[in-house]
Amino acid sequence: MTLLKSFLLPPLFLVLFSIKPAMAIEEAEYDLVSEHGDIEVRLYSPHIVAETVVYEDIEKAGNAAFQRLFGYITGSNRSQTDIAMTAPVSQQQSNKEIALTAPAGQQQVGDGWAISFMMPNTYTIETLPVPEDDRVVLRQVPSQTIAAIHYSGFWSESNYLEHKAELETWIKQSGYRINGQAIWARYNAPFTPWFLRRNEVLIPISQL
Repeated sequence: MTLLKSFLLPPLFLVLFSIKPAMAIEEAEYDLVSEHGDIEVRLYSPHIVAETVVYEDIEKAGNAAFQRLFGYITGSNRSQTDIAMTAPVSQQQSNKEIALTAPAGQQQVGDGWAISFMMPNTYTIETLPVPEDDRVVLRQVPSQTIAAIHYSGFWSESNYLEHKAELETWIKQSGYRINGQAIWARYNAPFTPWFLRRNEVLIPISQL
């Protein structure tokens, strides 16, 4: 396993992450390969994302994308299945509930930005409900090695680019090859104080 100067995500994003502390949010699974200060090399397990592409600049991409994805997880799908923001996962024949996962990812695709939510690992492409909005697609992401840099602070374009550049420099100096587009990962609601926010830049890598 997408996904800003004073980037204000829409109210829907606030709702997504306004979870009671007692409720856990499933996160992408990975094995830690190595650690280098704020940088980690991780081996991510295969997973599925619900993804949509928005052709806006980096500061405007969030609104339309999150509306589409939120619509999908709240029943805008052919089986009218709600994807609840609770954990653990509870599946029933007539009322499937799926825990929302983290992070929300944003990744550049040509002139646009792909925004994605990871789907819980109890589901497969075949068992997830089909989106009604054809701009939302389900995509299987294979196992991959990722270099990640984590940081706190504002969701600003300058903050993102600064840490992306730092990570790219480390990758090139550490005997790895960049193997895909950078992913901007955000874990917190907009009202979270800037110094408590958990942000990451993730870049797929391979050995030279």
